[in-house]
Amino acid sequence: MRIALFLLTNLAIIIVASVSLSLLGFNGYMAANGIDLNLNALLLFCFVFGMAGSVVSLLLSKKMAKMSTRTRIIDTPRNAREQWLVDTVARQAQAAGIGMPEVGVFPSPVSNAFATGWNKNNALVAVSEGLLDRFSREEAEAVMAHEIGHVANGDMVTLALIQGVVNTFVMFFSRVIGHTIDRVVFKTERGHGIGFYIVTFIAEMILGILASAIVFWFSRRREFRADQAGANLASRQAMIGALQRLRAEQGLPTDMPDTLTAFGIRTGQSKLGKLFMTHPPLEDRIRALQASA
Repeated sequence: MRIALFLLTNLAIIIVASVSLSLLGFNGYMAANGIDLNLNALLLFCFVFGMAGSVVSLLLSKKMAKMSTRTRIIDTPRNAREQWLVDTVARQAQAAGIGMPEVGVFPSPVSNAFATGWNKNNALVAVSEGLLDRFSREEAEAVMAHEIGHVANGDMVTLALIQGVVNTFVMFFSRVIGHTIDRVVFKTERGHGIGFYIVTFIAEMILGILASAIVFWFSRRREFRADQAGANLASRQAMIGALQRLRAEQGLPTDMPDTLTAFGIRTGQSKLGKLFMTHPPLEDRIRALQASA
């Protein structure tokens, strides 16, 4: 099912981008002489495909998250704990000025939670069974407030747009590099030879990895904002307590996909590794909350 969803997502991206380019009258990004690149047309091509990937992924984020984590949506609470969870999210959503999100629980022994969705008034907030089992009510409430903060701040949309812009420039510069090397090294005179496609693929991989550091930097900034929102919606001490408990559990294994490790229980070891972290180290988050008291 995950493979099928992945293929359908990519197919949707291709269809959306192709239709958009057709409506814009796109006829390719080679110049009329068949030798040079039409940089304006190339930028349009990269922008449509780069943004389409992010937008389609954002629109499908709730469904993909539910399937990948096996989240069970709480339509009718089964017990007092689930009723408390739904009531807590409802109260925090109202305080944050957003619509009531879907509330779910996913089967994982690791303390974790995530929020996703393209619309802040139609989002999903989910928490792991492990977190509900081990966290106090105050700490769990702070975790939910953190996730509500992500939704209210529009973090999913913001990061999707940033990722789309990054995709655009990665595709653009990789094709410029591929075109240049295809002409200079492989001596292709007209159109593009095999060298263009090989070099473009390699350049996209390298530039994509380097550019991801930009997206991760924005992601870390948004985590600090979500922590502050959690402190405002719950309490500062509860938010700090939740982060401290997560820090105590860092030795536990995690079975969640990296893209959904939303509350973050892992920290990088090296300076280079920290550039590619989606979440700041827990120590930094705790210090930031303590300093803002």
